[in-house]
Amino acid sequence: MLWKLLVEYLRPHRQLLIAVVIFQLAQSIASLYLPTLNADIIDEGVAKGDTGVILNLGGLMLGITLLQIVCSVIAVYFGAKAAMGAGRDLRGAIFTRVGEFSEQEVTKFGAPSLITRSTNDVQQVQQLVLMSATMLVTAPMLSIGGVIMAVRQDVQLSWLIAVAVPVLLIGVGLIIIRMVPLFRKMQKRIDTVNRVLREQLTGIRVVRAFVREDIESARFAQANEDVTDTALRAGRLMALAFPVVMLVLNVSSVAVIWFGSFRIEDGSMQVGTLIAFLSYLMQILMSVMMATFMAVMIPRAAVSADRIGEVLGTESSVRPPLHPVSSAVSSDGHRRGQLEMRDVGFAYPGADQPVLSGISFTAKAGQTTAIIGSTGAGKTTLVNLMPRLFDATTGSVRMDGVDVRDLHPDLLWGHIGLVPQRPYLFSGTVRSNLQYGKPDATEDELWTALEIAQARDFVEEMEGGLDAPISQGGTNVSGGQRQRLAIARALVKRPELYIFDDSFSSLDTGTDARLRQALKRSTAGATLVIIAQRVSSIVDADQILVLDDGRIVGRGTNRELLETSETYREIVSSQLAAEETV
Repeated sequence: MLWKLLVEYLRPHRQLLIAVVIFQLAQSIASLYLPTLNADIIDEGVAKGDTGVILNLGGLMLGITLLQIVCSVIAVYFGAKAAMGAGRDLRGAIFTRVGEFSEQEVTKFGAPSLITRSTNDVQQVQQLVLMSATMLVTAPMLSIGGVIMAVRQDVQLSWLIAVAVPVLLIGVGLIIIRMVPLFRKMQKRIDTVNRVLREQLTGIRVVRAFVREDIESARFAQANEDVTDTALRAGRLMALAFPVVMLVLNVSSVAVIWFGSFRIEDGSMQVGTLIAFLSYLMQILMSVMMATFMAVMIPRAAVSADRIGEVLGTESSVRPPLHPVSSAVSSDGHRRGQLEMRDVGFAYPGADQPVLSGISFTAKAGQTTAIIGSTGAGKTTLVNLMPRLFDATTGSVRMDGVDVRDLHPDLLWGHIGLVPQRPYLFSGTVRSNLQYGKPDATEDELWTALEIAQARDFVEEMEGGLDAPISQGGTNVSGGQRQRLAIARALVKRPELYIFDDSFSSLDTGTDARLRQALKRSTAGATLVIIAQRVSSIVDADQILVLDDGRIVGRGTNRELLETSETYREIVSSQLAAEETV
């Protein structure tokens, strides 16, 4: 998976990589030539006392060194650009794929894990690309070229290279093999830290209300300790790699000097040649050490690449149609937002029992269809089927007579205004949140929507009005204000179908009544589907569906259900006297 990701996401940056290879090649050739020049300066200049040779060769050596520095800087710069570009493209691909996921896939991975895969995992692959770009040519060029140049200097000492390199590779290889499972475990534990921290930040009020600060602190400390312990174990192994490299390097240097001194003594080798051979041996071992850097990073990057590939390779269970319908009209020839469910059933993968069974009803344009039921009856699941956040397991959901699975997703979502059970506001301003579904909405449209949603008064009192800041999730406004702003956001869009998923639960009775009256006037001609826990919110609905254990057990108006549905009467009696709802 790592190789596949690198090939795919580095392809757009191949010109940068070609430039990196060219400049690394120039740098490597310069590095290989410098020890030979140094040997000539010693043997031909210093040993013979020829100042001209020293100056000429020294000047050439200085020029080559400057060229080496320039090539190195340029190679690193282009390599960094390629690595950052690949990381950007990879994060974009993950974000796009996650945006295509249905609720089922998001739940499967979990938000903390998806965040880790989009950040930390991408960073590991990105760092590997950077290291590869800066060492892609240098390490093999120096090792292979160093061997050739060292043999040219002295064949009889070359056996030291044949001993040192395998010893170094075996020592480092044993360390890397032990690091792979630790890196895999580390990424999972980072997921756990993100999950615990996210839960604690989101549920900070609950934590404080139940005086669980100490317990939550201990839970985070444990998750943090697990990551730290794994990182330390991996770090110790990584730290061990460098002493092994330096040990082999220094022992090899001593061996070269030891055995080379005997050859100098008997006149078969010059001092400059010995120093050049020693330099080439150092280059060979240093290139092996550079490869060690990469080898240390490859296991962790490979683990991260597998996790990224798992996300990119997961197809959404809600797939767009191969030949989508680009328009849909109702029976009278106009697009009205009529919603129909025909014998709809839904079961989560692996579940023993379906959540919904045999759901059939029609929500007509210009009418309000309410759905009520006890907790766990399947109301929210039913709502998720309407905008196709899930696909029905059996039966069909139809918009203006067309199965939603045959409609283009943008067409379907563009004609639905959804106010979820837990209203969510984005960081920005009141204006940016209201314009979320209609970016070109005018100020008059925004104030009109706020007035209908009974939110105008408190927005006017906020500093900045429409430009008042909204924090992430809308945490700087109350629950009721957040609900009303979410309702106003849906109203600004002016869709054909409004879906209110228990969207009035945080409102007091008076505000609820005024909001429903305003909605009735402003949404005339549109289809309204209201999911409610509170009977008072739906007493004037044109059609009320009573849901129990995933099935419709009653339908009709409020008056009709009071006479015919025992389940509905039980819900009413648990909230208020039946005569108050007539």
